[in-house]
Amino acid sequence: MADVLELSLPFLLFATFALPLLFLLLKPKTTTAASATYGPKSYPLIGSALAIAANGDRLPQYVTGLIRRSPTHTITFRGPFGSCLIVTANPANVEHMLKTRFEAYPKGPLMNSAIRDFLGDGIFNADGETWKIQRKLASHEFSTRSLRRFVDVAVLSEVSGRLLPLLSSAAKCKTVLDLQDALQRFAFDNICKIAFGSDPGCLDPDAPASDFAAAFDDAVWLTGQRLTTAVWFVWKLKRALRIGSEKRLFDSVRIINDFAAKLIRERKSQLATAAKSETENSDLLSRFLETCGADERFVKDIVVSFMLAGRDTTSAALTWFFWLISSHKHAEEEILREISNFGSEVVGFEKVKEMQYLHAAICESMRLYPPVPHDTKGAAEDDVLPDGTFVPKGARVAYHPYAMGRLESLWGKDWEEFRPERWLRKDEAEGKWRFVAEDPYKYPVFQGGPRVCLGKEMAFVQMKSVAAAVLRQFRVVPAMPKFEPDYVANLTSKMKGGFPVKLISRDT
Repeated sequence: MADVLELSLPFLLFATFALPLLFLLLKPKTTTAASATYGPKSYPLIGSALAIAANGDRLPQYVTGLIRRSPTHTITFRGPFGSCLIVTANPANVEHMLKTRFEAYPKGPLMNSAIRDFLGDGIFNADGETWKIQRKLASHEFSTRSLRRFVDVAVLSEVSGRLLPLLSSAAKCKTVLDLQDALQRFAFDNICKIAFGSDPGCLDPDAPASDFAAAFDDAVWLTGQRLTTAVWFVWKLKRALRIGSEKRLFDSVRIINDFAAKLIRERKSQLATAAKSETENSDLLSRFLETCGADERFVKDIVVSFMLAGRDTTSAALTWFFWLISSHKHAEEEILREISNFGSEVVGFEKVKEMQYLHAAICESMRLYPPVPHDTKGAAEDDVLPDGTFVPKGARVAYHPYAMGRLESLWGKDWEEFRPERWLRKDEAEGKWRFVAEDPYKYPVFQGGPRVCLGKEMAFVQMKSVAAAVLRQFRVVPAMPKFEPDYVANLTSKMKGGFPVKLISRDT
């Protein structure tokens, strides 16, 4: 987990000089059953750095183990000089943070400063009035029928025009394809159409490499590294000197901003022409420009933020979904039975809403492998969580969907099983499945409360359309037998090393 790993980094700055002495002189502070907080061993000055450093390559799994051992499912990591990170998988605490005491848990200055160069003051990095203005504006735009139609058209054209031909070629040539990479390129093309009304063509095998897509990849990774490889004064010093990873990030963000500025100028010109011809524009950039007028930086920040969410989260969710389906034949057969009712064409917005079992299977996949493994807030004031955990002002507080999906107390003894049926009820009269949503604070994959994800409906349209189209035509088989991927967390989750697969046509 990025926020947890950050706590270990001050240790690395002075370990060469101080660590031998610390081992000799300092005794660890251990937690006891009577303690009000639970977590790893903590030492004076360096806090929980040793435990965190020892588990740096498996932090989501390590944090989950600690949370399971805590009676309240809340743990505390001690940082240097009295700082702390509180991590919870307790639904009551999650509701408290995201809804009941929403104003007391903003994004906070640490996350805001680390991400600002990339996302600016966009909706996912904003607090207070800036966030409220954007939320109100985005909420209105996402509720329009014209945008829903545009999303539908963009998804269908990208699936039928590029994704399926790419998979068909791999199946025909019997080549191994990195499905994670293909899905990420698909999602990037799709969200660029929706957000900018522009087509980078990343999924087109004949198209040249996109500098913008490469820069976006780099910016995502390097922004995440700010939270995993350097304390604030280290990355800020490198940023001021423009050296190392910070120079790379600066160059990547410049490419993104130049690209966005060019599109904004072109779109403004197009909007002036469209106003004369009364042509409707449905991409987000056009709609935000029509609403916000001259504030180009504001528009750019909003749209780039939506690009991040629309690309990385849906591609991550689909990658894990296809891996799980490949080893659960019953679920695959149920999905095939369901999509057979909708003909042979790629299904869109209206039809995917009727696919109850597929919806459940995707939700179940995200329970076990959430696209965003954790979300961190900053405590704006002293507070006490419902489970009794004291939160000092300035502390970071995170809820952990990855751990929450792995708790027996929340999901039962069969929590390890991939079982879409846990989301369904059978309508005995009609003999059909009916999807039943879980409490959003037990399953905060799309957040909850005032910050609940505005693109949730759009994401499900995209994911269900892709899943139905791919499974209708192909069996997705891992290229390596008994493939067990590693879950890697940065700003979003990924499958370490990609997902190499073989596509087998169902017509053969």
